[in-house]
Amino acid sequence: MKKNLCFMLLTVIATLVSCNDDKDDVSGNEYLVATPLTTNLLEFKEEAVAVTEPVPIVESGKIYAYQDYVFVNDVHKGFHVIDNSNPSDPSAISFIKLEGNYDISIKDNRLYADSYGDLVIMDISDINNIKMVQRIEGAIYQQFWCTMSFDVDWPQADFFDYGDFDATKEAIVGWEVKSQRLSEEELQTKYGVNGNINIAFDSSSAEASSPTSGGTGQGGSLARFKIVEDYLYAVEWSSISVFDISDLDNPKTLEDVYVNGTIETIYNQGDILFIGGTQGMYIYDISSPEKPEFVSEFVHGTACDPVVVDGDYAFVTLRGENSCGNTESGLYIVNVSNLASPELQKFYPLEGPYGIGFKDNRLFVCDGDDGLKVFDKTDVNDLKLVSHFKDIVTYDVIPLEESLLMIGDKVLYQYKYLNNSIRLLSTLDLK
Repeated sequence: MKKNLCFMLLTVIATLVSCNDDKDDVSGNEYLVATPLTTNLLEFKEEAVAVTEPVPIVESGKIYAYQDYVFVNDVHKGFHVIDNSNPSDPSAISFIKLEGNYDISIKDNRLYADSYGDLVIMDISDINNIKMVQRIEGAIYQQFWCTMSFDVDWPQADFFDYGDFDATKEAIVGWEVKSQRLSEEELQTKYGVNGNINIAFDSSSAEASSPTSGGTGQGGSLARFKIVEDYLYAVEWSSISVFDISDLDNPKTLEDVYVNGTIETIYNQGDILFIGGTQGMYIYDISSPEKPEFVSEFVHGTACDPVVVDGDYAFVTLRGENSCGNTESGLYIVNVSNLASPELQKFYPLEGPYGIGFKDNRLFVCDGDDGLKVFDKTDVNDLKLVSHFKDIVTYDVIPLEESLLMIGDKVLYQYKYLNNSIRLLSTLDLK
């Protein structure tokens, strides 16, 4: 994952890979020191948002459906807008450039999105003339202290020297790495360490989430944004950001709710939120919508964890043996009839699942490289595999009323529902 926001460290100490083995050399040792290349923050953010003609997708991410349109995330870059008025023949009509973006949610023709930690609001009442309404700075991802371009990687360096960098006025657009000879005294004075300290820092751990009549749209199971009535909920690492959007153009930023774990996805059933995380599923009551109240949690091993809920059962896919964790990959079916005490009902092994969705008694599982799987979930204790679409890469699904949307490897798939399965309706190659 590219990093587009700086981790909350002013000086980061990396593994001292370039040190001279002679620690007693009074003239000092050679170190790689990285300094940021910067630009004006305001101009940087203004240039990060635009609406253009359709462009080829680079990395397909999440999907979102609203009325006759489908929005396909191009990770960190924005959303491709698809006219889906004819699901048998969808067509790309524009691209919303929205750098530093992962998620969107839409209500009454107002599109809410994240961009470099800000909440961006757009008017899409005329899909051919999308307009910027407002940007609320620093509304999301508040644990990050500065902004870094989504296409910039953390450099390999022993020390990061920010000098007089001002995070309130500047954005980082690159790094300059130079070798410097530093004595122990200089190390202590400039970085507060001595030449014998060897602290490992893996820059990949510096994570950052660096997607007419009215109504609310529908996201997939991997969504971090969720609109419920007049409130927008956005999950970020270990907190839920809450916004009152009763005035669509002027959201109110409410108090964050902190979660005891790393969280990734959000789903609601009525006034209950189900939050998917790397350590478990967290249940919150939003009967008082401005202040979600913790109810309970279901703990599993460390793995990536989207969740959907149908009645008394939560369906949770876990993808292990990768950067998310070391738990076996599979489908957890959790009994949530007693919200205060969720219990595991059944576990089914899978290859490497991502998104999940359901329509009536059909359960759709994106099992990564192993394709799209359709189960009959009439009996949760005995799921029946009724269809398996192989030789495709799958990421997330949205079960619409008349058809199923699925995104995978830069292709938008649509399927028509049959009695107990589905058949391919159309594909749109976004490459």
